[in-house]
Amino acid sequence: MKIVVALKQVPSRDSALRVSGSWIDESDLSFEINEPDAYALEAALQLKEQHSGEVVVVCAGPDGAASSIREALAKGADRAVHIEEDGLHQADTLGLSTLLAAAIRAEAPDLILTGLQSDDLGSGQTGVVLAELLGLPSATIIMAVEVLDGAIRVKRELEDGWFQYVTLPVPAVLTIQSGINKLRYATLMGIKKAKTKELRTVSAADLGGLPAAQAVCEKVYLPGRAKQTQMIEGDAQTAAATLADKLKFEVRVI
Repeated sequence: MKIVVALKQVPSRDSALRVSGSWIDESDLSFEINEPDAYALEAALQLKEQHSGEVVVVCAGPDGAASSIREALAKGADRAVHIEEDGLHQADTLGLSTLLAAAIRAEAPDLILTGLQSDDLGSGQTGVVLAELLGLPSATIIMAVEVLDGAIRVKRELEDGWFQYVTLPVPAVLTIQSGINKLRYATLMGIKKAKTKELRTVSAADLGGLPAAQAVCEKVYLPGRAKQTQMIEGDAQTAAATLADKLKFEVRVI
């Protein structure tokens, strides 16, 4: 079984972010593998251990993304494709997915895994758009994958503790839910082996070019901090009902 994992490099969660125009200043940031994609990688590695095969990482990003790709190789991926392109923060989901689809199509995998969403933009759209571009069936919020004869059976997480089981033909695209497995660390032996594994670099131009963005981010800003007091009038029962509505629909904490 050949499994492709779409991986993204994002700023580290503990980074101090500074806004610079329509994006953040990346000059002194540290970067890491997008955590939801790390769970997709772990799911792929476990499937490989159970059924044998190959795990291929595909990552679009600047030259610095190679460090996260090497980390994925050190954890157990067999080889990688790096779509080297600067300024991908200006691309929309369709543009990024178009590049990934062009690289993945040449691999002809049995299964494509992505994280549920990215830690930076968090659109949660890449997996499903990728499936549409490749013309493949897809399922989201996957908790478990069972390999059948010519198909897979997946467990999807729904609301309120409910789950759904779906059988899909392969090849297929799955977006993996975070937290379903314990992430492995790269061993010293894995780090050494990663240096000898294939990391093929291609440009966006090699894949047909980055399409013009259909959605544009015009402004990035830090959330404002302001105190606001509302006086709720009426008797205790009316005030309690009004407060519950505000906490549920305005503050969204219940």
